[in-house]
Amino acid sequence: MSRGPAPDGVGRFAGRVALVTGASRGIGLAIAERVLAEGGSVVITARRPDNLAAAAESLGVPDRVRHVPGRTDDVEHQAAAVAVAVDSFGRLDVLVNNTGINPVAGPVIDTPPDAFAKTFAVNVAAAASWAGRAVAAGLGARPGAAIVNIASVAGLRPSPPIGVYGASKAALIHLTGQLAVELAPRVRVNAVAPAVVKTQFATLLYEGREAEVVKDYPLGRLGDPADIAAAVAFLASDDASWITGQTVTIDGGLTLQGAFA
Repeated sequence: MSRGPAPDGVGRFAGRVALVTGASRGIGLAIAERVLAEGGSVVITARRPDNLAAAAESLGVPDRVRHVPGRTDDVEHQAAAVAVAVDSFGRLDVLVNNTGINPVAGPVIDTPPDAFAKTFAVNVAAAASWAGRAVAAGLGARPGAAIVNIASVAGLRPSPPIGVYGASKAALIHLTGQLAVELAPRVRVNAVAPAVVKTQFATLLYEGREAEVVKDYPLGRLGDPADIAAAVAFLASDDASWITGQTVTIDGGLTLQGAFA
């Protein structure tokens, strides 16, 4: 999955600790792999204990990996995961808010209120809560602290038929800027906005018709989790030390042509 660090990026996370939510597979797991490849330690979270344990084992460096299962919008789980990072590794330097859900499709006005609320609770409110927990536990106490939020191109413009998901990602993009102002200068906060990445989460957007979907991408392919991990690693590292409040679009050129997903 991971393509590994670029030669000039070796060791960017040496001695540093990252917490990555939603990291049992896909983009989150690729980010954890990248941090480890560049010398860091990671705490990964996800909802299903068995899948998370398997992901932690697959990373292959048990001395630098911890895993804490739980729901990302559960404040007790957030507190436990942050505590594991500090207790196990003595610090927390990077938070990656990767967990996201898309439980409904169709017109926004037809979305049940509970599905609307749950989408925003997981995709937006939880990200803010994780940030608060991390800062309270010492994120920002040392130079180089960073938060990276995983948004979506669906949050950049109207995105039928996933309008509620898109609205939540638009809110996350706005939250990124808000937190960047509030947490400066101790913590940098940025986001990435991927288009379709070949993960289980996005399967319905391309499975069985990938060749058709790819026609809208100038670079001729869908994204790979490693593409997103590379950008996140940059934004979380000191290479991006004068970048905050920004959302980097990673879309193979898709949005250049007015497409959204």
